Amino acid sequence: MTASALTMTNPETALPSSSVKVWDGAIRLFHWSMAAMIVAMWWTAENHAMDWHRRIGMVLVGLVVFRLYWGVFGSTTARFSSFVRGPKAILAYFKKLTTKPYVPDFGHNPLGALSVIALLLAVMFQLTAGLFAVDTDGLESGPLSRFVDFDTGRMFAELHETGFNVLLWLIGLHLVAVALYTIVLRANLIIPMITGSRKSEPADEAIPVVKVSIIRLVIGVAISAGVVWYLFGL
Repeated sequence: MTASALTMTNPETALPSSSVKVWDGAIRLFHWSMAAMIVAMWWTAENHAMDWHRRIGMVLVGLVVFRLYWGVFGSTTARFSSFVRGPKAILAYFKKLTTKPYVPDFGHNPLGALSVIALLLAVMFQLTAGLFAVDTDGLESGPLSRFVDFDTGRMFAELHETGFNVLLWLIGLHLVAVALYTIVLRANLIIPMITGSRKSEPADEAIPVVKVSIIRLVIGVAISAGVVWYLFGL
């Protein structure tokens, strides 16, 4: 069967070639923007540039809102339904790690999915705590702090500090995992997140097509911008 025939039969798959697209541009921009914004949040907090800290926090809120939306309406590999798996799949993946040669999953593998969810939840927790946090003098408070009393706001401020330490640990584990995949399994996870593509393997019998709907993308950006605009106006 030719590639054209396969595409006509099932538009969601295609025959493997020398390289295959794994990540769409939106998910890659989200990934690197999130990394940059977290570094910027740390730097502004350490240098008491709280005005910029709040602004960057709002950008992060927009990014998280977009990721949640894109996890439902985005491209194949961006959707949570494509990579969130149960314990059985995770155990089966551990067995795959011992198989030589190692062939990367298309998109997130079951362990990578756990990392994605954990990091996303940690960032959401951090942002929520920051939105409600109240400073000791009340000058450097989150935009939603007016909706809680002082003691509750201070509790959120402490959770904001603790949550960042947890986030740092998760980021560290993520970086260690990426390094192990690159060095031990010879599977470079960084290049595909930059270029969007990875080398095709012989085992890739039917590769899902990663396509982006411009209409859905515009809707996602509009929703994210609307949430940020609303929070800024409070």
